[in-house]
Amino acid sequence: MSILIVGSLAFDDIETPFGRSDNTLGGSSTYIALSASYFTDKVEMVGVVGSDFEQKHFDLLHSKNIDTKGVQKVENGKTFRWAGRYHYDMNTRDTLDTQLNVFADFDPVVPLQYQNADFVCLGNIDPELQLKVLDQISKPKLVILDTMNFWIEGKPAELKKTLERVDIFILNDSEARLLSGDPNLVRSARIIRNMGPKTLIIKKGEHGALLFTDSGIFAAPAFPLESIFDPTGAGDTFAGGFIGHLARCETINDLEMRKAVLYGSSMASFCVEKFGTEKIAALDLLEIEDRYQSFLELSRTDN
Repeated sequence: MSILIVGSLAFDDIETPFGRSDNTLGGSSTYIALSASYFTDKVEMVGVVGSDFEQKHFDLLHSKNIDTKGVQKVENGKTFRWAGRYHYDMNTRDTLDTQLNVFADFDPVVPLQYQNADFVCLGNIDPELQLKVLDQISKPKLVILDTMNFWIEGKPAELKKTLERVDIFILNDSEARLLSGDPNLVRSARIIRNMGPKTLIIKKGEHGALLFTDSGIFAAPAFPLESIFDPTGAGDTFAGGFIGHLARCETINDLEMRKAVLYGSSMASFCVEKFGTEKIAALDLLEIEDRYQSFLELSRTDN
């Protein structure tokens, strides 16, 4: 199954209590694509970068069989940049600087060879752009969408219109409460699912993730790690592992959805162990399967 990923490519300056990393390759689509690439060999990207996006960055993506024909490179332009500082608990952060640069004028054009994509994963971008992407896709089997509080507060009507065409919606607990207007996550899930997406994933950071489907609720734990260096991109990495597993399934059902949540959580747990995309760019399938099995062991009760 082919996966089309649309989102940002960026350079991040990241500061945590445990170190600092500048000019780090990031962006929502970068994390999603790298994570998904371990599960399928047909990952396609649509995005925009500036002339400062070097060949070595493209080479990294290409080494994972990620097709970048849909990435526009604007000569004499600069790639989207973000700078942030995490607090000691790593759950809160301060944005120190945001430079949209070429991303400010991003107009996603889906190449003809991508328009028959089986799966579409829409990273955290303007919901109007997300809708524009969907208008260019023929008949996707599955559409997954991510968003953030900026769009929930700034373009609620546009977001809700886009949600009507989405199968799976991924957001965190604070975003779910903001969008639904309800502090209770179970009620929030019901309200949001009535907006369109029949499958909803609510990420809860260090407390795991909740999957809501017609079959019920599945709760996945977070993996207990001794060292967390950088949580940047963990949510996008989760999305990549989630959609990656579904793309390799012959049949998508509730069981495979639950497995996909654990694979997404496994990939996210790797992401936070080093700065930026460093860890998820250097994994192998054995490591991923071992981490997945470790997730299964967390809640086992049989002998």
